[in-house]
Amino acid sequence: MEKRENIHKKRKWIRNGVLVVLTLCLIVVIYSVYQYKRGLSEASNSQFKDEQKEFDDFQGAEPQFGEINILLLGSDSRGEEHSRSDTLMIAHYNQNTKKMKIASIMRDSYVNIPGHGKQKINAAFAFGGPELVRKTIKENFDVDINYYAIVDFEGFSKIVDIAAPKGIEVDIPYEMSYGIGMTLQPGKQILHGDKLLGYVRFRHDSLSDFGRVQRQQEAISKIKEQAVSLHNLINLPKILGVATPYIDTNVDSPTILSITKGLLAGKSTKVDSIRIPVDNSYVDETVNVGAVLKLDFEKNQQALKDFLASSEIENTTSS
Repeated sequence: MEKRENIHKKRKWIRNGVLVVLTLCLIVVIYSVYQYKRGLSEASNSQFKDEQKEFDDFQGAEPQFGEINILLLGSDSRGEEHSRSDTLMIAHYNQNTKKMKIASIMRDSYVNIPGHGKQKINAAFAFGGPELVRKTIKENFDVDINYYAIVDFEGFSKIVDIAAPKGIEVDIPYEMSYGIGMTLQPGKQILHGDKLLGYVRFRHDSLSDFGRVQRQQEAISKIKEQAVSLHNLINLPKILGVATPYIDTNVDSPTILSITKGLLAGKSTKVDSIRIPVDNSYVDETVNVGAVLKLDFEKNQQALKDFLASSEIENTTSS
């Protein structure tokens, strides 16, 4: 009799435990859907994806050895027929070390675009979308790209306000106003959303596009410092909801979740970065397509490969 009662109690405990787990799962699903829809509502009525031209299918290589390269293309397109990429980066993520790196390629780099001859690299997007940019990077730098993400700058402001609610501290060396639709005063300050976008887009100073790339890399690193927190783990569905209308990407959901989980679990918040061309590897020239950066491709290919491979080398060394 006592044995039957124990069995009954055990079964009841298991049943109640299962019900609790199922209830928690249901709450998480409901919360995630609610946050995702809330994020979509905050994203306004962006037509960014609808405005994208039809380009060739992206033929990215399969990731190898846990190394993922994502082509990041910044665009402020408003439906133009030939919109060039305003920002071109390679985001490199190592699934083993949980580290992320950013390689910025200067948009005035003078390269060979397959089927179009010598052009500024930012023209590749206008000619053939992310697939032609992938081919251009492979041909000129011998680096394989696995995925792409085209980000609309309007969405950048909204995503930053959720991912980095405390804002980003910067030290502005001089007044910034021309070409960004606002005036940023010099000095240390906290920037949010639209103002941070103006900061990373400003390029009318003595450093021109070089200074802009530095500011973009600085902002990405500081945003990540806040992004890898419990706050953003909870707000991840909302962030995805805000981002969805402003990002056109072929990165699948499992890969996104894997990278997000890795970044949240990773001990290092530092984002290593490199600029291509590297110092002393280019000359300024004026050609038929305007002012360009003529690269020493051998030097820049090696610098980019060393940078992207260093995480694997570090992991091997530590082992």
